[in-house]
Amino acid sequence: MRATAQWYDAPHQPGRCVIVDIDGVLSDASGRQHYLNNAEGRRDWQGFFGSVGDDLPLPAVPALLGILDPSLTVVLLSARPAWVFEKTVDWLHRHQMRWDLLILRGDDDFVHAADFKRSVLFELREAGWEVTLAIDDDERIIDMYRDEDQAALYIHSGYYVGPGH
Repeated sequence: MRATAQWYDAPHQPGRCVIVDIDGVLSDASGRQHYLNNAEGRRDWQGFFGSVGDDLPLPAVPALLGILDPSLTVVLLSARPAWVFEKTVDWLHRHQMRWDLLILRGDDDFVHAADFKRSVLFELREAGWEVTLAIDDDERIIDMYRDEDQAALYIHSGYYVGPGH
């Protein structure tokens, strides 16, 4: 896996889990979209990801996670680069998000987010995890999950609408 992973506390034995995206699902990244949709037409990924700690939480999915079976392992899977790992963990703690395993893309991994998440899905399954549901706000990633016979829930963030998406 070209990723950085960290357990909230101790590693869990493989069992049932749910995969949850962060940006647009748990966190409101609308305040960072100007880094990607600017007048110059260039995407400032350093600025976009460097500001992850400023996001406000979105209410729906965190509430859903709060009512899920406590025995279900919550895997947060994001295409955020590993260099924002500590900012991400700080944000999760500050907003009291439920999570067990956090997986971010490696800093040197530039494959499409759907390909990155597909590889993690395969690795989780190979390790014995039963992924019961995946939640994401990118329809391309939802399509990938469904292509892999994975139940998936689409959350509309509005970030992936219009040219270039």
